[in-house]
Amino acid sequence: MDLTRRDFLKVSGATAVGIALSGAGFGFGATVAYAEDLRIKSAKMTTTVCPYCAVGCGILVHTIAGKIVNTEGDPDSPINRGSLCSKGGSLIHLSMNDRRLAKPMYRAPYSSEWKEVSWDWALDRIAERVKKERDAGFIEKNAKGEVVNRIESIASVGSAAMDNEECYLYVKMLRSLGLVYIEHQARI
Repeated sequence: MDLTRRDFLKVSGATAVGIALSGAGFGFGATVAYAEDLRIKSAKMTTTVCPYCAVGCGILVHTIAGKIVNTEGDPDSPINRGSLCSKGGSLIHLSMNDRRLAKPMYRAPYSSEWKEVSWDWALDRIAERVKKERDAGFIEKNAKGEVVNRIESIASVGSAAMDNEECYLYVKMLRSLGLVYIEHQARI
């Protein structure tokens, strides 16, 4: 097929004009437009921080009767000014995912099966294990006889989903237990 640039422009122009005229509504009479109510009209808005990385983008979460109905970037946040990356933009799917685990799972030692347990059981179990390890590995004095009051057999890796205030309280709790190996996910 031998198509010159002039012929290509003629065909392209005619096609563009045809598409534009077909959407103009010629010969269809009056059309009534209806606006739907916003799904966040009666929703409660809460601000939070995106849990995905260490940037700390501001997120607006809209809830109705305790159920999340919308998430979007916070335009008042000095960090992201309302914009979100693809992961932050898909944040609502954390709560709307029917495959997401809602209860803790426990796998006993040497078992190949996971079983669902209650939050009370899981938190009590974690507290028991931390207390047992802290009691067993607590170092009151170092080799020089100096008081150090620390535990070196427990470490913590924090979460970038925490804001500064949460990190402050978390580190205070860890330091009160005597932990010295405290890291943060944002630095890794």
